[in-house]
Amino acid sequence: MFLAAIARFAEPISYTSVFPYLPEMISSFGVEKKEVAKWAGITSSVFSLAQSLTAVAWGRASDRFGRKPVILIGLLCTMICFIVWGMSTSLAMAITVRAIMGAGNGNVGIIRTMVAEMVTEKELRPKAFSVMPLVWSVGSVFGPAFGGLFAKPADQWPGVFGNSTFFKTYPFAFPNLIGSIFFMISLATGLLFLKETLSSKRHTRDWGLVLGERIMDAFKAHPRRRAQHLRRYSFQDSEVSAPLLSASIPPKTARATVVETRAEKPNSFSMSAVFTRQSVINLISYTFLALHAVAYDQSLPVFLNYPPQKHTPENTSLPFVFSGGYGLTHAHIGSIFALEGVLSGFIQFLVFPALCARFGVLNCFKVCSLTFPIVYILTPYTVLIEDTTMRYIALGVILTIKTFAFIVGFPSTTLLLTNSASSLSILGTLNGFATTFSALGRASGPAMTGAVFTYGVKHGVIGLPWWLLATFACVGAIPVWMTIEGDGPTDGLSPADSEDEEDMELAVEEEDDEPDASLPAAVIMSDQPPEQEEVLLVGSVKSSRVSGYGTLGARRNSSSVVAQTARTT
Repeated sequence: MFLAAIARFAEPISYTSVFPYLPEMISSFGVEKKEVAKWAGITSSVFSLAQSLTAVAWGRASDRFGRKPVILIGLLCTMICFIVWGMSTSLAMAITVRAIMGAGNGNVGIIRTMVAEMVTEKELRPKAFSVMPLVWSVGSVFGPAFGGLFAKPADQWPGVFGNSTFFKTYPFAFPNLIGSIFFMISLATGLLFLKETLSSKRHTRDWGLVLGERIMDAFKAHPRRRAQHLRRYSFQDSEVSAPLLSASIPPKTARATVVETRAEKPNSFSMSAVFTRQSVINLISYTFLALHAVAYDQSLPVFLNYPPQKHTPENTSLPFVFSGGYGLTHAHIGSIFALEGVLSGFIQFLVFPALCARFGVLNCFKVCSLTFPIVYILTPYTVLIEDTTMRYIALGVILTIKTFAFIVGFPSTTLLLTNSASSLSILGTLNGFATTFSALGRASGPAMTGAVFTYGVKHGVIGLPWWLLATFACVGAIPVWMTIEGDGPTDGLSPADSEDEEDMELAVEEEDDEPDASLPAAVIMSDQPPEQEEVLLVGSVKSSRVSGYGTLGARRNSSSVVAQTARTT
């Protein structure tokens, strides 16, 4: 779980670090101030739209090839696009790179599937499913901080970067270059230490894990212990390469029969098994939540960056006709998002599990679904408060309530969706569809609110996008009250079962009554007494999950007893 969290950590940084400087970045491409919201929404929408087109394909790929390789590919693609995004010189380039970034990463649903495969007990899932949102919350602290602090370094620190042609040409590249360090850490950690959770691939030799173990052994504190490990590996290597029986044994002395029980292939399933009634209801709820939640976070920095306006009877007619923003820079917006991320981590780790244990996941989600419309309706009215201190206090209260609802709502709907699945074998595909539908919501939400934001500021009704989000939140609350919490998938294979499926049985039956007295014989005595004139060898050759080295031993669930004897004439 910890290693999956590390692999996940870089992605919220790449996603949230653009929020503080996105309005200024769009403006730097020559876009008018009143058009910034529209193009900022489109830039975010193409990411989610492209992700929705490939999420199911990534989910199916993880069901076939394993979770780990797909996650590593997604991280690599995102890191490359993230760096290129920071060096965008035109609006068309920025939109294209964001689209490629979205299409190249389906890790959200895959990592969620890994968590479900690692934690099969339903009572432990609220705690387990709070880990990844907690990672997102922590990443949401660093991301906006990097974006707000390191954007335009030539302007912020002219004494250090003022003469840098690179940062003058690409003023928004610096936070992306710093963020790429976290991607490299996630890639290295995932490659060397993350274990596969897909049952059919769990025992396939993983050279990344082999290398990771060798690296860890190389850093052992005691030199003598390192030497012992090296000798042990040498012994294992020679043991594996050596024949089980001496080459000097005549071919007619012993006959070996190998019977291999291969790991079961993933069961095929129909789409009706994926789209049950409760799964469809939860997918609808998740889609609407992603739509209005992401659209809110996308519109908020544009709203905070928009210039303030003096409200007079000529330009203000309550309750709907008024305009103006906060006029904040990317540095201040980044600080607000960073504080929100700190609060998110506190709620996610300490409050959410306790609430689920006390009131249940479904009840928590119902309360959140009623909170969203209230938050959205009230947000634009904060600009009407003339006192600066009270205006920011009101904004802080609303953002605190919003953060609480978001942080409780997202893992709740994830848990409900997971518990609606009837089988672990379909969970990867189900989460792939969840990523697709939520990505459609995340694509349509910012695009619509961006366009409506632009229309609203042109006509002096800046609250229009927020009230549109409130409408979507009200519609999205309807399926929440139709949801029934399920018991979750129950037919997943345990690691022990999967290991037993890959055991290979080796049977060697002696044909000669009088073998060479000088040759030792490996004897395995089964449950029934063996005949005196015939010896049966039954063993198992298993592949180590970590190193891949072969070992000779008895099956875990067998009652056979291994004995090594030497017969003499």
